[in-house]
Amino acid sequence: MPSRTPSRARAAAPGVGAHDVVPAPVVLLTGGEDHLADVALQTLLAKLRAAHPDLERTDVAAAGYQAGQLATWTSPSLFDEPSLVLVDGVDAASDAFVTDVLAYLPAPSETVVLVLRHRGGNRAKKVLDAAREAGATEVACQPFKRDQDKVDLVLADVRRARRRIDVEAARALVAALGGDLRELAAGLAQLLSDTEGTVTTADVERYHGGRREASGFEVADAAVEGRAGEALALVRHAEATGVPGILVVAALAARLRQLARVASAGRGRSADVARDLGMAPWLVDKARRDLQGMSPEGLAEAVLAVAAADHAVKGGGEDPRYALERAVRVTAQARER
Repeated sequence: MPSRTPSRARAAAPGVGAHDVVPAPVVLLTGGEDHLADVALQTLLAKLRAAHPDLERTDVAAAGYQAGQLATWTSPSLFDEPSLVLVDGVDAASDAFVTDVLAYLPAPSETVVLVLRHRGGNRAKKVLDAAREAGATEVACQPFKRDQDKVDLVLADVRRARRRIDVEAARALVAALGGDLRELAAGLAQLLSDTEGTVTTADVERYHGGRREASGFEVADAAVEGRAGEALALVRHAEATGVPGILVVAALAARLRQLARVASAGRGRSADVARDLGMAPWLVDKARRDLQGMSPEGLAEAVLAVAAADHAVKGGGEDPRYALERAVRVTAQARER
């Protein structure tokens, strides 16, 4: 291991956003939201490669770590060229990794950006504590609990792309794809690629700029409102025009989650329920309208059918098309029970 002069403990650097992180000797990516961690990592790589196009990147897993490997990964190159080392799964790290990284953190290499990915839990928590004490930069990658946070993310991403989007369009996109931030980001990127000027609700509904396509939330709207025939036609149209089944399932799941949360909240002013659930008031009102005529048993069956479809479109044993169409039928029939 290269010799280092121990440094005095420093106060932890304040947390930064995934898009704002800058290269530092040690960067923590903490929390269970992998999309935010991916954004932070890509931001780091872009900034490093802007100055050093030949940057060396090393990806390793903490779980299979062998004693002494960290010294090899962080040893300076012949010409002291910068490098990035990503250690994934620190929350499942071996004891050997914990021992070595605790010895490394007080005086990290100045030519290496060591990125530690910890998804949560108490395993290797002492590594997080030591990194924070040593002044590591931390990016909180926690899952979003409120729909408004996802809307704010869409708005910020659009501003970053130097574009504009109507707030209602951002809300519609979140309602359709907000169950998974990666899918939400992909859907937004598609919209920005296929449209010009301000993105509107009509653009979201079309999903692709010049063609009228059935998007996931159109299928979800028709199914939840009991229009089974229309919903099934939209599913097939979506498939024919290239909308991935996983996006349609995500939209159905998002709508059913909203219905279940609002149903469990009971009566009360929309604003109060929205505050308690972390939802926008307009979504609470929409969910209440959708719940009219839908039994708890029907809602439960729809949730199970959509879960089965989610498994199928992600490579499960059942035929994905059959599972998706069954989920649509069961959801639509929930209003009849």
